Amino acid sequence: MMKKVFLTGATGFVGAYLARYLLDKGYTVRAMRRRGSLFHLLAGQESKIEWLEGELSDEAFLEEAMKGIDIVFHAAAVISYDAADNDEMLRVNGQGTANMVNAALYAGVRRFIYVSSIAALGRKEFVQNFDESATWENNKLNTGYAISKFRGECEVWRGIEEGLSAAIVNPAVILGAGYWHVATGQFFGQVDKGLRFYPKGSSGFVDVRDVARAALLLAESDISGERYILSGSNESYQEMLCQIAKSLGTRPPTWLMRGWMSAIAWRAEAVRAKIFGTKPLITPEVLRTVQNSFTYSSQKIQSQLDFKFVPFAQTIAETAAAYQESKKNNTAFGLLPLV
Repeated sequence: MMKKVFLTGATGFVGAYLARYLLDKGYTVRAMRRRGSLFHLLAGQESKIEWLEGELSDEAFLEEAMKGIDIVFHAAAVISYDAADNDEMLRVNGQGTANMVNAALYAGVRRFIYVSSIAALGRKEFVQNFDESATWENNKLNTGYAISKFRGECEVWRGIEEGLSAAIVNPAVILGAGYWHVATGQFFGQVDKGLRFYPKGSSGFVDVRDVARAALLLAESDISGERYILSGSNESYQEMLCQIAKSLGTRPPTWLMRGWMSAIAWRAEAVRAKIFGTKPLITPEVLRTVQNSFTYSSQKIQSQLDFKFVPFAQTIAETAAAYQESKKNNTAFGLLPLV
């Protein structure tokens, strides 16, 4: 019997790849979208999806949307490192997830998969290595986004206590072709334009397709009450940027960004954003994040589910190729083939 799923965030980065995998495997997909959402990342598959226009704040809408649904994938989120967006992130990522959990319990869905983040694990001073046993600790290293995703996770854990069969994935820094002006897509444009500086930090990285595949794998299992870090490789930001430069055939950044440079950068960006009425691309939270070093273990999903990650170099090379194709065709987005 064909399973019917309800997906949030289907027009976004992770959600669009997840939607493509679901359709490829024969699932019937119902998805939520907001007014004005674009379908570029769905690779022309949007006509195969049943679309409902609504908001995560509308509990009645969510209850109606989940009628007859077997599996819920909650991938929608607001991602920002601008303190001005903290309240909105708490509303969408925190309370919005609470509403999703409540609706899923009410509708009696069989499975609920939450796309969280390594940010929800929390950051601790003098602790650099993380696995799923990490516990949250309030401190200055946690961004507003991290706090909002932690709140969202708390709602999923609460739902599990109330009988919801659910699992959580915690992706590291997600790489892959999407919109080039947002998230990690910006790295490719910046390197292509001759980025000269690199931050001293490091983190875990994961292919966007691996996030979608892992979420689907968990949905098809009976695992509940567990979370899984998704980090295919731990790399320095310098190595990541150098790999991008190599794939693009351009010069890599060679100068370490010092603390005083960071202070100048975010202030200059704040002025630019105010003049042009846009969101700042560089903020104190962004700089604090990329200047710190953390590593993340994915041993749990690899050992329990025999999950294999796309190699880091392959992700960079394929994303760089997609970027160059977009540049040639003058498009603002790119797509990776499913693996």
